[in-house]
Amino acid sequence: MSSQLNLPVRADLRALDADALAALANRGLVKRAAREAEREPPALSAGEGATVVAEFTDGVRAELPEGGLEQGRCTCGATGVCRHLLGLIFAYQAELPETAPSEDEPPAEVTAWSPGGFTDEDLVTRIGSRLVETARRTHRGGYTARIRRGAVPVAELPAATVRFLVPGDLGYVHTDARAGVRDDVMALAVWAFRAADEQYPGVDECSVDVGGAPGAAVTGSGLETVIEFAAEVLRAGAVHAGPGLVAAAAGHLATLDRAGLRWPLDATAELADQLTAYRDRSARYTPERLADLIAELFARHRAVSADSGAGHRARVLGSEEAAETPLRRVRLDGLGARVTAVDGQRRVEIFHGQAASGVVLVSHRQWETDEDGPALGRRRIAGATVDAIASGALVTESAIRSASRTVRLGAGRIAKSTVTVSNGAWEGLPPGLLAYDYAKLAAELDAMPPRPVRARVRAELVRVLAIAEVGESRYAPGAQRLSVEIRDGSGVTATVEATHAAVAPGRLDAVAAALDGRRGRPRFVAGSVHRSGGRVVIDPYAIAADGPPVVPDLAVPPTGQGLGSAEGPAGSADLGDPLAEAVAAARDVLAEAAHSGLAHLPGAHTDRLRSARAALARAGLHRVASSLDEVAARLGPDPGAEATRAWVDAYLRVSLAADLR
Repeated sequence: MSSQLNLPVRADLRALDADALAALANRGLVKRAAREAEREPPALSAGEGATVVAEFTDGVRAELPEGGLEQGRCTCGATGVCRHLLGLIFAYQAELPETAPSEDEPPAEVTAWSPGGFTDEDLVTRIGSRLVETARRTHRGGYTARIRRGAVPVAELPAATVRFLVPGDLGYVHTDARAGVRDDVMALAVWAFRAADEQYPGVDECSVDVGGAPGAAVTGSGLETVIEFAAEVLRAGAVHAGPGLVAAAAGHLATLDRAGLRWPLDATAELADQLTAYRDRSARYTPERLADLIAELFARHRAVSADSGAGHRARVLGSEEAAETPLRRVRLDGLGARVTAVDGQRRVEIFHGQAASGVVLVSHRQWETDEDGPALGRRRIAGATVDAIASGALVTESAIRSASRTVRLGAGRIAKSTVTVSNGAWEGLPPGLLAYDYAKLAAELDAMPPRPVRARVRAELVRVLAIAEVGESRYAPGAQRLSVEIRDGSGVTATVEATHAAVAPGRLDAVAAALDGRRGRPRFVAGSVHRSGGRVVIDPYAIAADGPPVVPDLAVPPTGQGLGSAEGPAGSADLGDPLAEAVAAARDVLAEAAHSGLAHLPGAHTDRLRSARAALARAGLHRVASSLDEVAARLGPDPGAEATRAWVDAYLRVSLAADLR
């Protein structure tokens, strides 16, 4: 017992700083409780065991035993964590000064620790045997997790992100899943840290495969019937796919859903939608997308068949993913938006950075309208305008996250969401989302698995790049493309590249104005990144200078002739890139084969394959070129499995060359 007021010594209450309390409650309530506890501190006393009791001047009595804030009791009648329980903690920390710093003081250095040290008995005590057994079923199937070590260890799981706020205490674990929905993730996170401690000791950040029944025989990928369906689509082509083939997709979707194979389910649903779009003569259909989806299903099947490891299998098939997870109160920082037009529809995707988990979530809306980006920015979602959500900070208690990291925002009367204006202070975002070192980001992109077998996560390549300096800009009138060079603190360059779209008429001018200093010194740019020509290229969704971030797709175009409406003079076409042109030509001819169907190709198609093969060879891509020879050799009036295999081999090689370019 403490000599001060005979209070019990509670290491958990000492360890809770303002950020940890804000995660467990909310920042506004924490600030209010801190002010009230400083102005009128409650009288503290010791209760039964290690319980701390607080008597407030308004007659309210609060008690906080060990085991977490939810164990607290208060006579104020509030549901959940109330300001009195928080005030008890602040008062306790004031009485016992050996505690965490206040919100305005720099945090003391805390030794990194691992939640892998918790035992299964600890987990049963904390969440109960039923939830531990639920977690064990997921563990037996295998799953993947991303681990970040530190004073507050974090495990990013497919269904939720888990943060361990107090060393050695399971009572103060925060997840972004709504309480009572996925409490089993606590056990999954602990086991993920155990695996990381064994496989990657001392590594600050790593991805681990966890679980899987050892020695269990896995027969096949589970995609065999879907692969037969994809092969039939390839053989018939979108042009000759009858109603029966489209209807057959429904049965495959139901099978994949029952098996929990989330990524093949999504790809098959898109493939069926492409066939329907072609029959409806919709602009949603493109031969390239059809070919991508066919090749992806084959790639996932092959990847799992070649490696039966449970973690690898779960990562490729998404079998550990929950379809949807309701989130508790979360803060989402707007990282911009992208506006697209298909047929008579306008679609807005809004990108949200979740600092607590280090991931980007995507919400979207679409309307039957001919409005452009500036007009769509004035439409309302969840009580706020699209523009405000895309550039501000959204705090919501009514968000539901899907397996692909899309987030659905509640719009009913009981939905609790608030939006505040952001000043673009994105330096608080975690390192996995915010890049100060462009070379390190380039290495991260190079190390990613091939796109056809990666998790089908929306906005997986959205990052925020810190800008130390802006270099020269170039405008290509023929392509209506603006390119601006930016540099990091070490002088490494990246390229901000924006292309004009009629549905976003102010895009180019907004990017130019934000980066040339007219809105203040540009500090950050958020967008989708990829590698091209040996450097990082970012397609901008938002740019932060002074004041609120600029969202180019929602910006009002300037009066008169802007960049997007400028016409280039004769002879101003961009100089071509022979390598890019060769890869694009090969991809086009293979996509045309999927569009028409291997069984219905004209005789001239073989000549087009040979021409594309020659261009690839001239560009130095000899192995990719030889794969087109295989396709040409297998084509005939009745192409079978060998022709399908050759086409898939060639398309995967060509698409990988395009991604790596």
